[in-house]
Amino acid sequence: MASKEEIAELDENQLTADGGELYLFQWLSNLERNLRNASTETLKETQASVEATLLKVLIPSEPYPCPAARCLLVLYHRGESRSLFDTLRVLLKPASDIKATDKDSTRIAAFWTIGELMEAFGSQFMSFMAETATIAIKTLRSSASPHVRYHALTMLRKTLVSAKKALSDSLAKDIIKQMKNGLTDKALPVQRAAAAVLAIVYTPEDSVTLTDVESIMNVCVKSLENSDQVTTQSLAQLVGHMLAATQMERTVAVAEQSQKGKKEQEDSDVSTPAHIVAENTKICYHKSPPQFNKAHSRKTRAGIFMFYVTLLAKLGPAFVEANYSLLVGHLMTEIVSYPKNGATRYDKLFIRKLLIAVRMLTEQGQIAAIQDLSLSYLKRWPALMPGQVAPSSSILTIALEEVAGLLQQLGNAPPPVQDAVSVPLMTLLTHPSHSVRVNASWTLRCFCYSTPLRLPKAILAITESLQRDIESLQSPAAPSDIDRRTLGHSYGLAALIAIVPHRPLYVSFDVSASVLDTATQLLKRVSDHDVHVAGVEVEVAWTLIASLMLLGPNFVRSHLPQLLVLWRNALPKPTAKDNVSGRSAAEWKFLLHVRESALGAILCFLLHNSQLTTLDVARRISSLLGNALSFSNVFLSQTIEEVSGTSVIEDTGPSIRTREASLRRRAYQCFSALGTSTLTDSVQSSLLQSVLAVFAGPDVDNISAMQASIASTSGSFTSIWQMTDGYAYGLTTLEISEDGVDQSTSESPRRGHSNSDSIEHSISALLRKPILGACEHDILSLSMISPSDEESRSFNAPPPVSSVCDAAIELFSQLLPAQDLSTTLRTINHLIESNRSPKLDKNAGRRAAVMLNSVVAIVRTLRVSMISHHRQSKDTLGHSQVASALGAFLKDALVDGDPALRSASSEAIGRLANISGSSFLTRRAGCALAFGSLYSHVGGLAAAPILKTTVNLLMSLSNDSHPLVHFWSLRALGHVINAASLAFAPFVSSTLGMLLKIYLSDTHEAEGGTLNNANIGGDLQAYPLVCYILDAIITILGPDVHDSPRTRTIVLDLVHEFSVEDDEPILVEAIRCIQHLLMFAPEHVDVPEIVNRFRRHLSSPRRCLKLAAIDALYQLVQKDALAMSRLGGDRLVEDLFGMLDGDPSIDGVRNVISSWLLQTAIHNPSAWIDLCQRIMLRINASQKVVDTANSLMDDEGQSLSASMSNDDTRQGNLALVATSRWRTQLFALRCLHEICTLVARFGRREHIDIPFARSHGIPVNGLLVSRVPDLIKMAFTASAAYVTEIRLEGLVVLRDVIQVFCQAPDPDYPDALLLEQHQAPITAALTPAFSPDSTPEILSSAIDACAVFVGCGVVKDVSRMGRILKQLTTALGEVDESGNLTMGNFVDLSPNASGMLRVSILSAWARLEIASSEQTYLLDVIKPYRSILAPQWIASLRDYAVIRADSEFIHDASAVALDPSYASLGKVVLLPYYASSWATILQAVANAMNRSDQYISAAILGKEVGTSVNGIDSAAEGPAPLFFPLFGLIYEALATSSPDTSSRGDTVIACLGALKCLLDPRYSGKALLEPTIFQEFMSLSHRMAMTESAEVLIHLITVLTTFAKHFGQYVPGGDLSKGSQNNAAIPPDSVRTHCLKIFAYTLRHSRHNPGTTAIRKCMFLQKAIFPDIAKMISGSLGAFHLIASTTESDVREDVRGIGCVLYGELLKDETSEADLVTPTLPAFRSLLAVSCHPNIRERYGKLIHGLLSSCLLNVDEMRGREGLISSRKVKTNLLAAVLILTVIPAQVAVSRDVVEHLFFLISQKLEEGDQQMAIVAVHCAKTLTIAASGSELLRACVRLLLPALIQYVAKMVPRVDDGTVSEQQAISIDEVWKTFATLVLLAKDEQRSRLLSVLLPTITLLLRPSQMPPSTIHSSGVAHLLSLAASSPASFKEATTQLDPSVREVLEVSIRKAVEGAAGPVQQSMKPQISLRSF
Repeated sequence: MASKEEIAELDENQLTADGGELYLFQWLSNLERNLRNASTETLKETQASVEATLLKVLIPSEPYPCPAARCLLVLYHRGESRSLFDTLRVLLKPASDIKATDKDSTRIAAFWTIGELMEAFGSQFMSFMAETATIAIKTLRSSASPHVRYHALTMLRKTLVSAKKALSDSLAKDIIKQMKNGLTDKALPVQRAAAAVLAIVYTPEDSVTLTDVESIMNVCVKSLENSDQVTTQSLAQLVGHMLAATQMERTVAVAEQSQKGKKEQEDSDVSTPAHIVAENTKICYHKSPPQFNKAHSRKTRAGIFMFYVTLLAKLGPAFVEANYSLLVGHLMTEIVSYPKNGATRYDKLFIRKLLIAVRMLTEQGQIAAIQDLSLSYLKRWPALMPGQVAPSSSILTIALEEVAGLLQQLGNAPPPVQDAVSVPLMTLLTHPSHSVRVNASWTLRCFCYSTPLRLPKAILAITESLQRDIESLQSPAAPSDIDRRTLGHSYGLAALIAIVPHRPLYVSFDVSASVLDTATQLLKRVSDHDVHVAGVEVEVAWTLIASLMLLGPNFVRSHLPQLLVLWRNALPKPTAKDNVSGRSAAEWKFLLHVRESALGAILCFLLHNSQLTTLDVARRISSLLGNALSFSNVFLSQTIEEVSGTSVIEDTGPSIRTREASLRRRAYQCFSALGTSTLTDSVQSSLLQSVLAVFAGPDVDNISAMQASIASTSGSFTSIWQMTDGYAYGLTTLEISEDGVDQSTSESPRRGHSNSDSIEHSISALLRKPILGACEHDILSLSMISPSDEESRSFNAPPPVSSVCDAAIELFSQLLPAQDLSTTLRTINHLIESNRSPKLDKNAGRRAAVMLNSVVAIVRTLRVSMISHHRQSKDTLGHSQVASALGAFLKDALVDGDPALRSASSEAIGRLANISGSSFLTRRAGCALAFGSLYSHVGGLAAAPILKTTVNLLMSLSNDSHPLVHFWSLRALGHVINAASLAFAPFVSSTLGMLLKIYLSDTHEAEGGTLNNANIGGDLQAYPLVCYILDAIITILGPDVHDSPRTRTIVLDLVHEFSVEDDEPILVEAIRCIQHLLMFAPEHVDVPEIVNRFRRHLSSPRRCLKLAAIDALYQLVQKDALAMSRLGGDRLVEDLFGMLDGDPSIDGVRNVISSWLLQTAIHNPSAWIDLCQRIMLRINASQKVVDTANSLMDDEGQSLSASMSNDDTRQGNLALVATSRWRTQLFALRCLHEICTLVARFGRREHIDIPFARSHGIPVNGLLVSRVPDLIKMAFTASAAYVTEIRLEGLVVLRDVIQVFCQAPDPDYPDALLLEQHQAPITAALTPAFSPDSTPEILSSAIDACAVFVGCGVVKDVSRMGRILKQLTTALGEVDESGNLTMGNFVDLSPNASGMLRVSILSAWARLEIASSEQTYLLDVIKPYRSILAPQWIASLRDYAVIRADSEFIHDASAVALDPSYASLGKVVLLPYYASSWATILQAVANAMNRSDQYISAAILGKEVGTSVNGIDSAAEGPAPLFFPLFGLIYEALATSSPDTSSRGDTVIACLGALKCLLDPRYSGKALLEPTIFQEFMSLSHRMAMTESAEVLIHLITVLTTFAKHFGQYVPGGDLSKGSQNNAAIPPDSVRTHCLKIFAYTLRHSRHNPGTTAIRKCMFLQKAIFPDIAKMISGSLGAFHLIASTTESDVREDVRGIGCVLYGELLKDETSEADLVTPTLPAFRSLLAVSCHPNIRERYGKLIHGLLSSCLLNVDEMRGREGLISSRKVKTNLLAAVLILTVIPAQVAVSRDVVEHLFFLISQKLEEGDQQMAIVAVHCAKTLTIAASGSELLRACVRLLLPALIQYVAKMVPRVDDGTVSEQQAISIDEVWKTFATLVLLAKDEQRSRLLSVLLPTITLLLRPSQMPPSTIHSSGVAHLLSLAASSPASFKEATTQLDPSVREVLEVSIRKAVEGAAGPVQQSMKPQISLRSF
């Protein structure tokens, strides 16, 4: 706690000492902490002294305003605020001291503190308002330091926030006037501060007048030209604020006045208030365009765009949505159509701008927006009615791009959108402008991708139009624009074909073949037409062929030879004739065009069919590419004048130079795609020369030579980045991003730069791009981009003249690393010379471009070489000559002022140092950066020697006051620390000291330093970098943070300081620091506080900050989700869902929610379902426009609009009900799916079983089962949505519900199941899937869900299954008919969709067949359809086998009635569906075969049902027709291992089950006895025996046993006709031998020894595996039994001997406690019992003897040992020995000693105290006694057991008296009585009475006649006595007479009671059989 003593401890002496700064900083940090935690009493006592100390700290020149001001705030918030007045007085004194320039820092401190205090408490101290304002204004006028002025204005702003009411009018006017001057101040920070003040002054929006808006806009626009990005943002905020103010609702009167005020601008006399909004909107927009369209520089125009951005952001989504058409109209008419804005760049900026609208609209809004764009623009071309004006091409282009963007956002387009878009898009394909045609194709592509049901119709329509166009091309009467129409249609078709691979189920493949035919026909007739028509035909043909290449190898393979011929014709070798001039420009243009188009097709081929690019094909193609390049060179050597003249039309087509550039670009791109490995050395070196000339040739630049000479003479060339001619002296457009860690997200700017949002970032990035791309520059881009990328924008290819340079650099970087040393050296020298060429002196622009291109090329080359050619490049690029030449060149680049050059060359130096292995080092910023990259590329170890020098150097540079220098030095220092890692540890404390110093120095603040520095500093802020370095230090310290408290406190204090800053970039870095602290020092982080802070960041408008906060939350949630639930609760999750809704591209949010859900859903699924339900239910709030006048909504409306955002409510007359976007709903459904799977996986029964939960006292309302109705309701809601993905996910949830709850009992009706009552809603949820607007995927999923419902056992009565079963049966009925399925309502399913559904339907029925083995009622469901199912299942397995076999097989198989080229296409499409369901179908087939279903056998045999099938005959005929396809599938599945083990196990078992049935000779014939097949099959079985688990091996052994049973006697490859009839020998290569090997292997390895196989891998892990192993052993023994019983004499004994020896090993085993013997004894017994031939009885006897002896030895070995393993071993061996003795036939002699020893062991076990063991011994005794009747030897020895048995009984007496006899003991006593009875029967008559006289007293020992009711032991004893008396009455009588009287009395009483009790109920008169009177 802060007490007086502590606070007095501010030691003034320490302040002046060396570490004074640090001491004070830490003292303040501590103080703040203590003040927050102190009790109020302590605070009151110490307040005065603390205040005094703090003022003392503030007023001298120590720069600590922030922490000190924070301490004061805490003090006044928690303590008394009376003394605040005096404090402010004290502070105002230095603040008003304007003349003292030397005390700037004191004044800044005072300004800062006053600002902070007034912001918090200003409303109580209004009197200071005027004074602060005056001071601020005076300071602004008089001070020279931008820093002081900035802080003065900041103070003013903060004061205005709370005390604005106290302003007098005059002062307010003065402030506004001064602030407007401030907006044009030379210092940018001052401009920023002034803008902020103005925004506050104008805050109650209704105070803003139009003149204010005008004047402020004008000032802001003027300031834009020189502003940096941060300042532009501030100005934009201000202008946005002002313009948004015009949109506030005023009272109507005000509105009317404002209307009069603007009559001159608008000739509309609207008098109704309803239009006020629209009117005001117009005002607000009328302000911008005049500004925009004055010929400002790019920079200003970009700035004005930022104004638009902020304005729309301020007005909020609801406004944008309500006025969308107005906005678009304004932008289109005012800006796009404005004549001066014709440059392409404009449209670009513009499009980017419109896309914001996409993010702001709700889904309903997006739909409306598309309809609106379509109506207003797309449908107005062509102008059909007189008086209509068609929109210009640039407007159309933009409208199209916007529609494309909206379509991608919407997912599936709902019907109104489909109607709005489909027709106009088709029409626009024929537009005269090339850009419009290309963009229309792109939009059409987006439309059909998102709504694939429209795809087949669109393709057909375009194909027909194209055919018509082609026909009319030749006719002279064709309309003038026919060529354009043809091209447009071909672009559209190409774009659509490109999505076929992504949407294969919707298109039938005959389309592609017909397209190819069309193209080849066109190419064949090109030569008949004039150049113009031919050019069109060529382009159409090659464009279509290029897009067909995307269909992949299966389509292309069969057409490849034809294509190669076409390519060869299009790209012939240039001949001497080509060199002769005399061709017209048009002819040259045509020739270039033909080659370029053909190369486009080659490029697509190379990119999408790499597996077809064999060496031969690659050689052919590379020679063609060579031809194309040499033709291009021939062309360049000619001088051809362009024909001028008819350039009136808008699109005359590209110029001849552009054509040449496109040709070259394509050739280079093809070479890059082809790869270097296939090119010869000579080709490679000539290519290198050629590309060098393009990107670094001094004179390539014939286009802008004129420009350049003018520029260099007038000296007007400033920077290559300022060029706006779209060529920029041949500059490359490839950007070198600063590689490595800094790219935190793809679109956020680099770390350390002032991060801005993506939109603002893209606008400012455009300023740095002299060359802008567009998709019309490269038509191939229509087909090249993958549509599946979310939000993929159309690909902006740069114009050909620039992209040829890009392609050249790309190729250079691939070729150079593969060269040898001499070529490399020559190339690099050539490159450096061309940079120094004197020709460049005259052309400064080209010089800059060449320099940049060269450096980019070098960096890319080094990147490639480090990845792929590392070893080779060490010798070439790393060679000292190359490295030194490159090094010198890169250093020149490094000291150049251009930042792009600087970053690229520093990376290159780093990579070069890595490759050459030497660190060579030599203006400041560049070198600093180079240090950073050297380190990161060479690595910490290699660069260790120079670490100290580097660090010292960078530290001293970091202290430099110039922003450029310290920014880049800090940045490099961060790189170095990250790369040096632990090696940096010694420098940590000095670095921390330096960071603190930088943090406290004025010059490193963004606003600090001289005027110039302050202006640069905005974009190069130091603090984020300081924080970045701090983060690097934390990661180096790691867990060692705990070791040094001093270091730790500095780090924590600094992180705390940064995390309370306002600047977003600093906060982002601070969050990263906190994340690392959470890892290494979690106890020092206040988690609840940071969770709240992160939640605030989530609602920040800044994307980077959101992303950082989400990252940090993810870490917290992963660490401890339950704690997060306590802190954040549902609100936080809802916020996260809300964010996801606002911007679906933030992936981090999904991770946070998923991680949270995984950890907590099992504890409270209900709460999660509530959340998801809230998200889902917003769907159906169809956007009713609610009038706010009747703000009393009903309850439902209230709940729905709970999440309405605040700015919606501002929009007076339309408040929109918030709905979730479809991506958010999709995610919510996925979460539901996760919850269901989690509960199922954890197996928590209470979640499924209400009675169970109640009986355990668990409250029901939180359990999953209580939410079943809600889950079904959400699934139903989803199934009726219009977006396919949501419908699919809804079906998944429905299926989950059925699967998880199918066994759940109904809580109210004990015998019913819960889901029975939900059958109707489930049916309802499935119904929409079968409606006409469904898609194949949805149908398939729905059929699946139906099958799950039928098969899960909820409804067992077939008649009650209703519609669900009906859907399945009707679907099955269709499968049985040939032709495409129609699925009821579907009219035109494509063949692929139909094939896919067929597979789904069959696999759904197969699931029912598999389930029928457990749910028997399903047999009745399936029975009527077996005749359909069997042949269809077999056919689908056959189809799968055909598809799997390669397409070569398809061409030969005449049976398959498919046109080969499409069969192979469909193959790729259907393969995944077959692959996922064939195992299910196979298992169903196996099930049916096991039931010996006649239909299945008939289907496999290819016969009609009912024809008799005689097994043996058909075996002679050969295998069944379908045996091989099925066997092949099974074999392949068994032989391949799949990564997903769980599903593989099921597949393998299904395969083995089917294989067992297939091995029947009826099906397999003798196919498996073919030597090669047999060998393969056996080696596979061996491999499986070694690797598979026991569960699988049980089935494998069954298969092999069946195999041995049917074919055991054969020898593969031998004479199969007879079979080896003699069973007396087993040939070494017979079937039996091979099977035996495997059986023996499994037996041998089932015991655990260290080096064994997979069988036992899991032994120690799970007990469940033992039953499987026991079954496996039994199976193997059974197989031995089978083989032994089918062979004869010696061989039989061999087989039996092997089996017994292996089993004997098992008996010896001591490795595991599990008992594998007892369950397998029956199998062992049957092996021993196989009868033995009399001739070899002796061998059998020896075997038996050996076995018995080993058993007895095993038991003896255990003597004196205890424990589970030893008792198990004794038990199993005793049982085995007894078993052997009881099985052997009487003829086999066993030595008496052995038997006696066994009897001795059994007696011994009976006498020992071990209860379990005694029970086993009793069993053994009984078994042997019973067996003794058949064996003399046993009969002789049995008496040896008697003493032990009697003793065992005697030991029981005390237990019987206590009543503590266990159930097992009772059973064993009963067994003893049975043994006694058997003994009596064995004894000869004369010995019986003697025996009985021993046995009767023994039995009587346990009789207790007095006990009522009698015990079980008593009853069983009496029962046995009675049976003994009955069996031999005479002996019994005799024995009883000799008994002891007391014993006899007990005996008599017991028997009498028993007999009376038994006879009582029956007639009393019946005479008892034994007359007791005679005793």
